[in-house]
Amino acid sequence: MVVLKDKILNFHPDTLYVARKDVNLEKEERIEEALDILEGWVKKQTHFAKKDFSRDYLERTLITAKGLVERAKVRIDKLCTFKTLMPDLYPSSVSRTDYEVLEKYLNHAHLPTLTKDHYRVYLLQLNADDFSSSVVNTYYRYIVVTSEYLKIHDYNCGFIVALDFRNINILNVVAKCTPMELRQIVTLMTEGYSMRIKQIHIITASKMVDALLALFRQVLSSKLAKRITLHKNLDTFYEYVPKDILPIEYNGTERSLKKLNEEFIAELTSEEFVKYFEEMYKANTDESCRPSDKFNEQYVGMPGSFRALSVD
Repeated sequence: MVVLKDKILNFHPDTLYVARKDVNLEKEERIEEALDILEGWVKKQTHFAKKDFSRDYLERTLITAKGLVERAKVRIDKLCTFKTLMPDLYPSSVSRTDYEVLEKYLNHAHLPTLTKDHYRVYLLQLNADDFSSSVVNTYYRYIVVTSEYLKIHDYNCGFIVALDFRNINILNVVAKCTPMELRQIVTLMTEGYSMRIKQIHIITASKMVDALLALFRQVLSSKLAKRITLHKNLDTFYEYVPKDILPIEYNGTERSLKKLNEEFIAELTSEEFVKYFEEMYKANTDESCRPSDKFNEQYVGMPGSFRALSVD
């Protein structure tokens, strides 16, 4: 059995097998056959700027597409296209100084240890709410960079998103997050990076939480909206995410959330990953080479900066 290893992400001994088996890809010959099909298909896409995705990249795409080759094709196409549709969310490179502004307002990280169900937990703790819209945009770009890292380094059976709003005024946050921009980042995460969000947890005792839920209902699918669980304190949150994988400030045994974030930043700004990200930044589309009927069929109505496109 192959045991996965990564510099900042941990896995259970059987995570690779379980992730593959979960989508009926536990047989090596089935995976290789599907990857051969995907590789051949990518090379034939005249509107793709990049045609040499690694097989590791393609396999993770296949897993998040539930093992379905046709769905994986759509996900690859969408992610490349979103890089053209949403240029404001994509920095051309990555630098440590890019995200220093976030330190005042939040601590966050994808937790190193998976749950027993092989879910990856993303935990966001907001500590101040006097931020500007530019800070929100910086945060979105950080999420994009992190997603690019997870796309090539992580294996899981889904994500748990935990949002801790106990230290801030929810109305101030709602006022700074426009539905259109939030919809863009959610669409990019779920339909571009194919993140399978299994649970969403909101931790707050605020009576203004209904305003936050109203915002989320504008941007989330009805399926995702139904996966939101509210917690007035951590006691009920522990019923979903066990203490032992949580940071010390959440009464867990893991390193602090700030420390975990620093480790992530260090890896995201490493020479190796910066080079990789700069390469993937160019993996967009040339829409003049795509039949216009195909673009209209798949992408009209999608959130994005269509002004940046030139479709013949």
